[in-house]
Amino acid sequence: MSQVKIYDTTLRDGSQMEGINFSVQDKIQIALKLDEFGIHYIEGGWPGSNPKDIAFFEKAQKISFHNAKICAFGSTRKAETKPDQDKNLRLLLEAGSPVITIFGKSWTLHVKRALRTTLDENLKMIDDSISFLKSAGKTVFFDAEHFFDGYKQDQDYALKTIEVAYNAGADAIILCDTNGGALPHEIASIFSKVKSQLTESFEIGIHTHNDGGIAVANSLIAVDCGANQIQGTFNGYGERCGNANLCSIIPNLVLKMGISCLSEEQLKKLVEVSRFIDETANMRPNHYQPFVGKSAFTHKGGIHASAIMRDPLTYEHVIPDLVGNQRRILVSEQAGKSNILYRAHEVGVDLQPDDSRVTSLIDKIKESESYGYQYEGADASFEMMLREVLGETMNFFTLQGFRVIVEKRGDEEVITEATIKLNVGDHFVHTAAEGDGPVHALDNALRKALESLYPQLKRIRLSDYKVRVLNEKDGTAAKIRVLIQTTDGSHTWGTVGVSTDVIEASWEALEDSVKYGLWQKTKEEN
Repeated sequence: MSQVKIYDTTLRDGSQMEGINFSVQDKIQIALKLDEFGIHYIEGGWPGSNPKDIAFFEKAQKISFHNAKICAFGSTRKAETKPDQDKNLRLLLEAGSPVITIFGKSWTLHVKRALRTTLDENLKMIDDSISFLKSAGKTVFFDAEHFFDGYKQDQDYALKTIEVAYNAGADAIILCDTNGGALPHEIASIFSKVKSQLTESFEIGIHTHNDGGIAVANSLIAVDCGANQIQGTFNGYGERCGNANLCSIIPNLVLKMGISCLSEEQLKKLVEVSRFIDETANMRPNHYQPFVGKSAFTHKGGIHASAIMRDPLTYEHVIPDLVGNQRRILVSEQAGKSNILYRAHEVGVDLQPDDSRVTSLIDKIKESESYGYQYEGADASFEMMLREVLGETMNFFTLQGFRVIVEKRGDEEVITEATIKLNVGDHFVHTAAEGDGPVHALDNALRKALESLYPQLKRIRLSDYKVRVLNEKDGTAAKIRVLIQTTDGSHTWGTVGVSTDVIEASWEALEDSVKYGLWQKTKEEN
């Protein structure tokens, strides 16, 4: 089994993605997580570009990394400047990282139009910069920026930049598809040509962008042609359309290509690391991301679910456990008996295929979804419906009525108050509370009414609230679907409500949310 080293540039290239702004502490936490995961190289930033990255390297020098080597990133010296007088190179050395990655131009277009210098001077810039950093005792990687575009325009010059970097003592050379426009067959042909001109053991890498939607494919085909370093980012973060996604590259290398880059035990933490980085970056996870997305191993069609129950290989290209993910079977209007039986089994209810209650439940789901309900993100509402069909109830309270008053006077802030009447066993409760909007006021009033009787409720809180207009053409009379996510700190569950009135839809989802949470707490205590 051959080995490929993983070079993560989430903290530098990934941070250039629109909407991402890492703090210094964010970058430290992510670096520690990547090191724990087993990444070989972590590019921490460009110390010559901003004070934040300088601060990161100052902190990183005080941390012992167990698996990864921290890399500082920068450019070759400026034209007509001596290396020891170049501010960028000095800051790279001051960063104190064991590895320094510098990029240089390999496309004549960039040399002439971006650098505005001569082709010979660009070659000297590459040579001088690498030699200077090597003389300081550093491991130096050379990123041949825009290499594939450069090769297609002027093959001889692009190859000359690689030759200069190699002779200057670069420890690794990385061919970059910086504009993300190369196709797999072009990557294969060009990469093989460069690989053949270097010694067999020399470290040569690939760095691709996703502008053509094939960054992962381009990276993997480079490995097939001899690449032993892959640069990429977690979750595909990066400028424009992003970088090659390590969340897809790593499992494909290990599980499909037999390449040793991480152990199988490390691979099982892939989902955990992906979601940790999304959370730290304050980015909403992409549920449809291969391998690590919530929907990556989710099955909705009844035929699919039936086949999965017989053999998961029928509709899954790998076992979800191998990457730390899990299989999900959805219930919807497209569901068959297999979906219902699987989901029932997951919540501890064993039903037989010939049980008439299964057919009743399917009919009820299809009827509800035709009205506008959706149970894909409302697992708790589905379980409550299931248990109701089985004769179980969750009657912790019964609503007698509620009233919501929204008052606006002149330029004053809006005041919202909810009044609620409940029967809780033999008790009648009538209370009121204010809130930031009608749903918040209802939630506050419900809690005020119940917490003295059900103290478990103090550990339950809403974590997400979504409103969807189902038939926009009906304007303000349209049906509204409300999805609520609730958590007790350990578990999260979803509930749904539908109505032409957003308050009523919200109350329905809120009521299910609280009843389900209390039911779960009661089960735990018993």
